[in-house]
Amino acid sequence: MLLQGFAAQMIRTGMHTVYGYLVIYSGLFVFGLMCLSWSAASIPLSFLLSVERGKVLGRWVTCYGFRCYLWFLAATRGFRFDLSALDALREAGPLIIAPNHPSLLDMVMIVSRLPNAACVMKSDLINNPIYGAAARLAGYIRNDDFIGWVKQAVDDLGTGSQLLHFPEGTRTRRAPINPLKGGVALVSKRSGVPIQTVLIETQSPFLSKGWPLHRIPPLPVCYRVRLGRRFLPNDNLRESIAEMEAYFASELGCRNGMDAAAIEPLAQLQNWPDKP
Repeated sequence: MLLQGFAAQMIRTGMHTVYGYLVIYSGLFVFGLMCLSWSAASIPLSFLLSVERGKVLGRWVTCYGFRCYLWFLAATRGFRFDLSALDALREAGPLIIAPNHPSLLDMVMIVSRLPNAACVMKSDLINNPIYGAAARLAGYIRNDDFIGWVKQAVDDLGTGSQLLHFPEGTRTRRAPINPLKGGVALVSKRSGVPIQTVLIETQSPFLSKGWPLHRIPPLPVCYRVRLGRRFLPNDNLRESIAEMEAYFASELGCRNGMDAAAIEPLAQLQNWPDKP
């Protein structure tokens, strides 16, 4: 009986491991295929459409493409998403969306709910053959030239769009949040547009900084997004950054970089419906 129980446990463990690899690698394959297909279609569209029409189409397709991708991940039952709080921002007008950055999925989650958001991205991503042409069609902003991207962001906000920028500059290395960069505060000051903080909470380190792709996390991986405080433009950039950093630390800081009040909602996501 003891041997039978041990064998059954080994089989269950093996099946869970195989299931984990299928979920993670099928997700990566589907994401790469979707991005590559849309990027290939974006190349001729960038010549056929005006810059403004290209932005509208590029952002709309990216938004709903990412939403379909998250539906796919949820359908595998390996992921759970609660992103409904972001829907309040769709018709909110120009805003600087400033989330914390625990994982590589953060941009996908935010953009999947905001069809008119320009993203500030690393130059190597905009030059990437898998997604670069689609990012350029959508008018996403490369961050290699600080003054240049700030000016472009201010101009884009002036057209009525929203801006997505992660103020940490990279994925979180030190829980609960990295020291914040000054870009969002400067864009807010120059544009007169407020900063809407967004709090991304998860119980998993999956796709965090340094996470190896061959490592399978415990499933399901759960994400919850909630709206944080809205910061008005401030002429004192140092004060604005310090205040925002203290706010993020207060909201996110606790056990494993999560606020205690967030632990129970994340536990409930174990049985969340199969849709983002």
